[in-house]
Amino acid sequence: MAKRKEDPPSGGAGWMATFSDLMNLLLCFFVLLFAMSNVDEEKFQELVASLSASFGILEGGSTSVIEGTLISAGVDDLNDLSDYYEQLGLNETGIDASLSEEVYEYDGKSLLEVVKDKAAEESEKMAGEIEEEAEELEIEKQIDIEFTSQYVMIVLNGALLFDSGEAALRQDAIPLIDRVGTILKNYSSSMIEITGYTDSIPLIGDPKYDDNWDLSTARAKTVMMYLVNHKQMSLEKLKSSGRGENDPVASNDTAEGRAKNRRVEIKIYNEYSLE
Repeated sequence: MAKRKEDPPSGGAGWMATFSDLMNLLLCFFVLLFAMSNVDEEKFQELVASLSASFGILEGGSTSVIEGTLISAGVDDLNDLSDYYEQLGLNETGIDASLSEEVYEYDGKSLLEVVKDKAAEESEKMAGEIEEEAEELEIEKQIDIEFTSQYVMIVLNGALLFDSGEAALRQDAIPLIDRVGTILKNYSSSMIEITGYTDSIPLIGDPKYDDNWDLSTARAKTVMMYLVNHKQMSLEKLKSSGRGENDPVASNDTAEGRAKNRRVEIKIYNEYSLE
């Protein structure tokens, strides 16, 4: 049977290891003192400027650092660099500069203004596409389309979808919801929010719903679940809520105004939206 061979003894006298460690520590200490004792102000400013440019937005074709400056600066340029990194991105008030819309400019506009413009363009483009699809599906007169910099909104008349005090879809409203779902299917990767609204007339003696808020929530959920069950849309990208008689778009003093307030809004958020 083979036996394990003993490892040969290694190392030298114990005092030699201790002495070597001491010499290494002393060497590192004096190198550190030397590095801290001499700061080339001009090179340090070049380093700071190059790092600022690297983290900022530059004009097309601009260069953030002179060739070789960052490497050739050596140890001296690294002095106080940790303090610089801690303050990087902070303005003179100590607030994160990236939160200020005036920090960066592009073509005469702040970065926030540029993003807002791009978001509005995206929503406008999306609204145009939805209008074309609605015309092809022949439902353009049954829906209203609006948009903001965050989303495109499809507004459905609640009186066309539901009977009074009910949250179940009317049979004659199913073709409309189905065609709207066909449009929404094209934006299934976007967050879609469905919100129900009612007029201000309170529910009286209705055992199904406590109040208009409850009714509007149930109606929004009904629309959402139709999209899930019949259009195979994912619940991960859908959410529903009710607002009852809040946020009216017309006066509740007239029958015409109340009819406008009974509605379902479907918001399709664009890629720039925080939603």
